[in-house]
Amino acid sequence: MTDHRRSPFRDARLDRVAAGHVPDTPQTQAPTYRLAFADEDFLGHEALRPVRLQLELMKPELALDAHGIESTVVMFGGARIPAPEDKASARTQTLADLSRFYDEARLFAQQMTRKSQETGGHEFVIVTGGGPGVMEAGNRGAVDAGGVSIGLNIVLPHEQAPNAYVTPDLCFNFHYFAIRKMHFLMRARAICVFPGGFGTLDEMFEALTLIQTGRMKRVPFLLFGRDFWEKIINWDALADAGTISAEDLDLFRFVETAAEAGAIIENWEPEGRREGLPGR
Repeated sequence: MTDHRRSPFRDARLDRVAAGHVPDTPQTQAPTYRLAFADEDFLGHEALRPVRLQLELMKPELALDAHGIESTVVMFGGARIPAPEDKASARTQTLADLSRFYDEARLFAQQMTRKSQETGGHEFVIVTGGGPGVMEAGNRGAVDAGGVSIGLNIVLPHEQAPNAYVTPDLCFNFHYFAIRKMHFLMRARAICVFPGGFGTLDEMFEALTLIQTGRMKRVPFLLFGRDFWEKIINWDALADAGTISAEDLDLFRFVETAAEAGAIIENWEPEGRREGLPGR
């Protein structure tokens, strides 16, 4: 990422290099002498949390702007869902059965990436969490179609790494879940949710809440696999209890295939009425 603006001031990166070659004295060895922006201990201080939050917001934003990415298609989904060729090793029969959504996610990403290429790669760029399972399928589909895709990874207690299909220059790592979720939604033109676990549910309900409360514009919100979603969530019970409005159930649609999802996105009317949407 290069900043092409001209400034009369000395480049901070030059001073960082120069500071590494100062005479070795008790004064220069002291932690207080380190340049603040090059001092990892200082940046990790409790009082610097607001700065770290801002840095995690700004770094991907600047990189995505530099790549000219204006809008994305978000793909949420489970890390444990195997590719069909690996379903024999799935820990449960349900996961093995859900492996079909790996293929649908891959096909859907191919379709959206071809659509993105019609815009010069600026719109409808696939973004996933950058991990395995459905996320891998999304990034893999973008590669199949000869395009780029974004991966928003996060540091977890166990060892993990981005999947091999994320575009390297668009692969990011986060400390804060909240900032990561902001980046998922800041450019979203569509949100697609595949079967998954706690993380997928967290992402899905936060996005739905933002749309429900008017904090985010309405976009196509597609849940892949009606049987899965109706089994784990009693949507109608929420409306019957009055904890949500009946019309809130029209904020999303169920789909089964990549072709069905692509058709909805292609025919989406941003200012369309909430009521009467097919597919719930």
